[in-house]
Amino acid sequence: MRWERLFADLEAQAAASEVAEFEAEVMERSRAETGRLRLADRLRSAAGHPIVLTVQGAGTVAGTLGRVGAGWLLLGAATEPEILVSLAAVGAVGGLGAATEAVRDRGLVEGALDLRKALRGLARDRSGVRMVLTDGTVFDGTLDRVGADYVELAEHPTGELRRSGAVRSVRSVAIDAIALVARIQR
Repeated sequence: MRWERLFADLEAQAAASEVAEFEAEVMERSRAETGRLRLADRLRSAAGHPIVLTVQGAGTVAGTLGRVGAGWLLLGAATEPEILVSLAAVGAVGGLGAATEAVRDRGLVEGALDLRKALRGLARDRSGVRMVLTDGTVFDGTLDRVGADYVELAEHPTGELRRSGAVRSVRSVAIDAIALVARIQR
């Protein structure tokens, strides 16, 4: 009888030890997986949901997360139809919830859609924009062209089309200095 209790006790201890080791391994793998996540991965899981950003130079910006690209995100906001935000200028994000998209290869096309390409799209459609820099400086106008590390903005009054008579100046802006670019409705 004593031997039976001893063996039962030893088996219970061994089983408990196996369970504890397994749980510790799961926790360690979970921490390692979380350590590979980037902010963009966290953001992708919140697509279609309202979020609040703290953006360097622009302060608090709230809206519905549309899309996340390589170095940028698109936000639909009540005050502006669309806001293109540089991920490098984002200091904090609220409203992400618990879900996280797993790390995965974004592929050739999605990986190539960086901030420059998104800005080129705005330049191509000749949208009026409000550009906010990371130091808080604001410029209104139309993007004329996008270089390797800069954009050229034709400054003109808000609400006016880009016409040579309306352009006050053309300004080159370093892409790294851009916090966000919002389309301006005319």
